[in-house]
Amino acid sequence: MGDDQQVCTFLVDGAAFGIDVREVQEVIRFQELTRVPLAPPEVRGLINLRGQIVTAVDLRRRLGLPDRPPGDLPVNVVVRTPDGAVSLLVDEIGEVLGVPAAAFERPPDTLRGPARDLIRGAYKLAGRLLLVLDTRQATAPPADRPAT
Repeated sequence: MGDDQQVCTFLVDGAAFGIDVREVQEVIRFQELTRVPLAPPEVRGLINLRGQIVTAVDLRRRLGLPDRPPGDLPVNVVVRTPDGAVSLLVDEIGEVLGVPAAAFERPPDTLRGPARDLIRGAYKLAGRLLLVLDTRQATAPPADRPAT
């Protein structure tokens, strides 16, 4: 168990993603968003988290996936970044899993598109892959992102 990684898991468009639990501040239900004029499309707005203003980034849009169906409310996974808390809007929260470090693999060089910069790699689990999200890239402002 000593080399297991603790990962918070969630679903986005049916795909299983995970991030290191040490990067997660909290998981909360959907919060009303205040839209930000002229913000990039993946920035859905701002939320008020007990007096702290937090940017909400829609992972579907960040990954280039279709918007969630009308009426399906996202869940907020609030992560810590060097610039403060950011909420990642996901479809459904999973569980915290202990995954063996030896099961981690880097993404193949053939991976292209927005996912290339956002996926650190994957864990091979029984019957599925758990994609590991790079939270720094997922929450980076557009000017700070590498060109794809």
